[in-house]
Amino acid sequence: MPFAYIKEGNNYKYLVDGKWVFSSSEKTIGINSPVDNSLLGKIQAVNQKEVDNVLSTAKKAQKKWAELPVSARAEILNKASELLSKNKEVIANQLIKEIAKARSLSITEVERTADLIRSTAEEGLRMNGELLEGECFYKCERKKRALVGRVPIGVVLAISPFNYPVNLSCSKIAPALIAGNSVVLKPSTQGAISVLHIAELFLEAGVPPGVLNVVTGNSSEIGDYLVKHKDVDMIAFTGSTKVGKRIANLAGMKHLLLELGGKDAVIVLEDADLDLAVRECVSGCFSYSGQRCTAVKRIILINSIADKFIDKFVKEADKLKHGKPEEDAYITPLINNEAADNIQELIDDANNNGAKKLMCKFRERNFWGATIFDNVTSKCRLYHEEQFGPVAVIIRIKDEKEAIKVANDSEYGLQTGIFTNNINKAFDIASKLEVGTVQINGRSDRGPDNFPFSCIKSSGIGTQGIKYSIEAMTRIKSTVLNLPS
Repeated sequence: MPFAYIKEGNNYKYLVDGKWVFSSSEKTIGINSPVDNSLLGKIQAVNQKEVDNVLSTAKKAQKKWAELPVSARAEILNKASELLSKNKEVIANQLIKEIAKARSLSITEVERTADLIRSTAEEGLRMNGELLEGECFYKCERKKRALVGRVPIGVVLAISPFNYPVNLSCSKIAPALIAGNSVVLKPSTQGAISVLHIAELFLEAGVPPGVLNVVTGNSSEIGDYLVKHKDVDMIAFTGSTKVGKRIANLAGMKHLLLELGGKDAVIVLEDADLDLAVRECVSGCFSYSGQRCTAVKRIILINSIADKFIDKFVKEADKLKHGKPEEDAYITPLINNEAADNIQELIDDANNNGAKKLMCKFRERNFWGATIFDNVTSKCRLYHEEQFGPVAVIIRIKDEKEAIKVANDSEYGLQTGIFTNNINKAFDIASKLEVGTVQINGRSDRGPDNFPFSCIKSSGIGTQGIKYSIEAMTRIKSTVLNLPS
């Protein structure tokens, strides 16, 4: 029976070598509801000695796992996908309680993740090598042929964030496993209980002991230790730019796949469908209270249509339901008080630097209502810094040239959206934007999960997406045949 072993009473265990155990530290971390601060459970505070054991176990298990045929690994992933679908209500309810995600969004995250796991299994079956002929190259005196294939990297340290704990854990676990790696997963503290449930489903699906391990604990105690550990071959991290840069500095020669912060913009041109642009921007700014790296963080408007857009945008934002996640409210409490305090600082700064507040419904502890600022300029921190909350930032510009300049005036480089009915103009502007992805007539968005999701500048390193993540979690190995002349 799923989830029977992951806890005793209110104390959740961590996973090592296929077993759910308590930490020898006898220390725990309380997980509280973002809605009412009630205690949801306690997770283990794993220590460094236990990290050594987990990584040693993962390293040993990886060798046998890599020897399994890809078809056998795919069969296990398909079973995990089925179990996730079967238990989607349980997992979604945990997300609702633990990270205050609305019911419909929680269900969607679980369903999307089940699809991701299944599609990763299918893509893994298409990992084909190639045969290269060397005789066409300069002064190749002997006939040479290279058998080129992909092999697993080894032990993957996966570090997942609070906002999509199920999806952004499995988007690392699934490609790592199908490629023949073992995984040590360190989830964000908030969201960890949901992740422990997911890990139990992978075990039930048949993942062998030691191939998937989950450690929980204080980053101050084990974070740097994990990143620098000799038995870690690759790090896949989703989180803040500040932490991502620290990981990059500490990791040395390890393989890195980093998905960090964003300041995603949309550009609305004069010939845009304003009703479409408004709908997409409302969703982009306020869905899950804006707690997404791909949330719309800047709305860049041509002056001639700005007032008309803003009038429609404010009216639509004013209709959004605020409340509890179990009631499927559109805007729910932020993850904690610290997140709300950061929004407060940005709003205070905008008020002091000439931005025009069009809407700011309320603040109650960590619960922010929908907020909209117009006339945000480079004097404001909101112009530059990532707001991780339900705050819309409107920047007015005079023409397309200035729109491109403003969109690129950021340390981040995830996505930019362009709203226009002129496809030639859209492609011309897209070619000049310094981001990994350009959305035409749509908001910034991480999915579908088979699309490449590229990060540049301070937004990260590497490209994710099912096929691309598998490639990132393997390395090319060549065997060269030297044939007689």
